[in-house]
Amino acid sequence: QVQLVENGGGLVQAGASLRLSCTASGRAINGDGVGWFRQAPGKEREFVAAIGWNGRITYYEDSVKGRFAISRDNAKNTVYLQMNSLKPEDTAVYFCALQMYGLAPRAKYDYWGQGTQVTVSS
Repeated sequence: QVQLVENGGGLVQAGASLRLSCTASGRAINGDGVGWFRQAPGKEREFVAAIGWNGRITYYEDSVKGRFAISRDNAKNTVYLQMNSLKPEDTAVYFCALQMYGLAPRAKYDYWGQGTQVTVSS
């Protein structure tokens, strides 16, 4: 059974940085795409970023371009989301998701983590 566990969320002030991690178990993800999504209270879940199997292809939602960076370490079965210059509007629960055998960043994902809360105060 594939499980994804996110870590690294927390409460920070505007302008600070956080690094989220998403670690998979039950499957080697070195051939899979991974995405990060977020859901703020009262809003729909939205795409944030995604990365291809070897890390060479990445996608970002416009509002995070230049501030967030997605990366992966296949040896650790882990994907990261480095978030810099955080803003109050980045406050949300952040989820990682796995897309087996490739990456179509806005298509259906096969597995989801439980999420980690990120709160940015002004």
